[in-house]
Amino acid sequence: MFDIYAKQPYRNEIFGVYPARESDLANVKVACNLPTTFRVEMYNYALNSTSVAIVDVQQKKTIHRFYLRQMQPDISKTLKDLAVKIALESPEVQQALGFKPTEKDALMANTKTSLNRSRCERSKHLCVAPTFVKDGKALWAIIDLTDHRLVGIRWTKVGDMGKKVPLVTEKRLQDDKITSCYCEVEQPLKKNGWDMKYMLTSSDGLQISNVSFNGKKILRNAKLVDWHVSYSGTDGFGYSDAVGCPYFSQSAVVAWDIPKVIKLKDDANNEIGFVLEQTFRSEGWPTPCNYNYNQRYEFYNDGRFRIAAASLGRGCGNDGTYRPVFRIAFEGDKNNFYENQNSSWQPWQKEKWQLQNSQTNYTAEGYQYKITDGASGFYLTPGNGQFKDGGKNDNSYVYVTKNVPGREEGESDLVTIGPCCNTDYKQGPEKFIEPDAEDIQNASLIVWYVGQMKNNGNKGKSIAGQREYFRKTVCTPQKCILVFADLCLHL
Repeated sequence: MFDIYAKQPYRNEIFGVYPARESDLANVKVACNLPTTFRVEMYNYALNSTSVAIVDVQQKKTIHRFYLRQMQPDISKTLKDLAVKIALESPEVQQALGFKPTEKDALMANTKTSLNRSRCERSKHLCVAPTFVKDGKALWAIIDLTDHRLVGIRWTKVGDMGKKVPLVTEKRLQDDKITSCYCEVEQPLKKNGWDMKYMLTSSDGLQISNVSFNGKKILRNAKLVDWHVSYSGTDGFGYSDAVGCPYFSQSAVVAWDIPKVIKLKDDANNEIGFVLEQTFRSEGWPTPCNYNYNQRYEFYNDGRFRIAAASLGRGCGNDGTYRPVFRIAFEGDKNNFYENQNSSWQPWQKEKWQLQNSQTNYTAEGYQYKITDGASGFYLTPGNGQFKDGGKNDNSYVYVTKNVPGREEGESDLVTIGPCCNTDYKQGPEKFIEPDAEDIQNASLIVWYVGQMKNNGNKGKSIAGQREYFRKTVCTPQKCILVFADLCLHL
């Protein structure tokens, strides 16, 4: 690829070559042998975009390829080491810390970040932030890997350091059956009328697919695409986290154990369904600048279901804003999406987004949206404190996009789709809407849900000396129709 004006080749780099998983093959139309198939990710620095190729080495050919504009893949170990070296040798970092740090002091060096008024934000450069903890604070060294330089340093408060924990080696993670049993292939799950498949993806968390209840198809798939974590409303720095398999990937937050299926009980100890959940965590958690995320699906015997995600611990600061990005793909290709306006359901004609705020209209039951094929459908209810569990207004962004078979807009595993620290609607899903919104009437639809949650550092919200911050989404049914009532609530 060439710059037509400078007549110079664009700078491209292969960031990763990984064994392909079934979640990579959603749009692959030709037969392939999974053990000999690989996913190759290439980053274009000039265009800030990613090219992905699915390659069958046995056939010696590329069997599928797609392009993700304005998106960045996980960086390679070589780039991680380069970022750490730049940080260690920077006089600004040494002066701020009062000593010259070593490589073992650098945390979160491979996680993408941004910084307002720098090229990370203005020019969409590839930036990461090796972080150093000292005296209850964390120093962020923000490194521009496009220009190979330090662009700024910032401090955040992390509080009590807590006890050090032993690190689990990468070999132990790789040797665990997580990889072979849950990352490479889908697992079937049939229970209490529910039928689905699930697997751990490379960077989209725990994905469920082909979900049905008593024979009725409900979801094509659902997954947690990103965690956007911002520690400053003015400087705009933080992390864009992805959670996934412990595949020797460069992700800092990986599957820590196997997915669990457990009984779901009500307050009277009656069994009312089951739970499918997964824990992702950094090796150094619960110490500062290490993360612990929990993803949870609840399936009820009467057809209800809930989708949940939680962040446990303070991360790299006690004042963070967390924005989980959910992607929920509904079954059916004749769906329509409606918004409640003054007790009347108004259809959305084209792809769009909307922010939940104090002026939002709800039905008497608390519904804001519905999605239906004319015969049955779902209601969507953003959380606004109505569930009597301590939850507050989600201030959530809801996006609706059209699913077009064969077009890569998240059906296969996604790279990081949005920056850490935007405070507006630009959280990633808008890239599938702009610049030309498509008609979404009688179409296959995808709903993206991005809640906005502030850390709760109040006393009484801690577990084992660590503050706990919980975010949750909820789905419930209405009458005999499966009803989607999703909600990022805070506990």
